[in-house]
Amino acid sequence: MSFTDPIGDMLTRIRNGQRAGLGRVKTPASRFRSNVLEVLQREGYIRGYVPGESTAGKPEITIELKYSEGEPVIRTISRVSTPGRRVYSSIKDLPRVCNGLGIAILSTPRGVMSDAEAREANVGGEVICNVI
Repeated sequence: MSFTDPIGDMLTRIRNGQRAGLGRVKTPASRFRSNVLEVLQREGYIRGYVPGESTAGKPEITIELKYSEGEPVIRTISRVSTPGRRVYSSIKDLPRVCNGLGIAILSTPRGVMSDAEAREANVGGEVICNVI
């Protein structure tokens, strides 16, 4: 199956899994998805992720969702840059999500990182998504 927006698909699977109260969700594997999940894990929004194989032989990633007192840790996760509309931000124009309570995930020349890490590294890039 071909995806138009693989990152948007992964974010939707996370959002739907948390609304349903699932402990883990699966998504097709890619290096870029793993990099985004690494940032989410580093920032404490998911428990972790495990790459593996599905029954069809295609690589999949199992994402372990995180809850706090029965409520999902991720309240809102939204895609900013889409395949039809890319959103780039310089270091001076990096967005602050909910005055620093959330994060923006960026794809920079130094890799995928959160907005705080990008400010520290003094790099801008494509804004992938916002997480609160």
